[in-house]
Amino acid sequence: MRRTEIINVGAARLECAVSGSGDPLVVLANAGCGTGYLESFGERIAGAQIIAINMRGVGASRGPLENATLHDLAADVAGVLEALQCGPVHVLGHAFGNRVARCLAADHPAMVRSVILVAAGGLIGPSTPLGSAFRDAPPTRLTGPECIALGARWLSPASDPEILASVDCWPQVHIAHLATSGRVPRDEWWTGGRAPLLVIQGLDDVAAPPGNGHALRDQLGERVQVVDIAHAGHFALVEQPDRVAAAVTDFIAERR
Repeated sequence: MRRTEIINVGAARLECAVSGSGDPLVVLANAGCGTGYLESFGERIAGAQIIAINMRGVGASRGPLENATLHDLAADVAGVLEALQCGPVHVLGHAFGNRVARCLAADHPAMVRSVILVAAGGLIGPSTPLGSAFRDAPPTRLTGPECIALGARWLSPASDPEILASVDCWPQVHIAHLATSGRVPRDEWWTGGRAPLLVIQGLDDVAAPPGNGHALRDQLGERVQVVDIAHAGHFALVEQPDRVAAAVTDFIAERR
């Protein structure tokens, strides 16, 4: 059974959906994207209770983004978990969501059992910046295929853009979310505190090149596991859901 709640955390109102039962797994979406595609992916994770939290500006979630920082978005997640009386939790952050997940683990270590990063950028960036067509998009909701048409580099060349039909994105919120990360030094979130880390990355990801995961493993050693997935880009969990789900399930089971 799925239930949806609106939870007030400071100046923010966060939309949260809870479904399933078992080990609590928080899922955080890409910048400006709703969590619907992550909820669908979560159905593949056996023995997990999925807690999907929309960040400020997405879906029914509201809260100031001007001058907000990554620490503010992480505090939003912590406040939702406190309200749900849930934790410690596993946290899966996809794309930009991985930065929020790592910041949560660094700022609130007692709340986090492990961190799962899918498309984990932050050190090695794309070879070219985000196109102006995406930045200049209207402040309305777009589907994933519409974002691809505007130049979002989210997929492997082997993937059909229509697989992103379940993805909702607000491009202007996407830009605002990215800005929250720019206001925080990378070393305040990069290592994810002391939590065990699983990095899952598509080998065709040009938005968050796979060198990021290998750099994290080189830096932190055995605390980091890296799973490389062929024929997958920035949305590996939609492009290759079975392989990603198997890696997540095994990682959580090892900690059970």
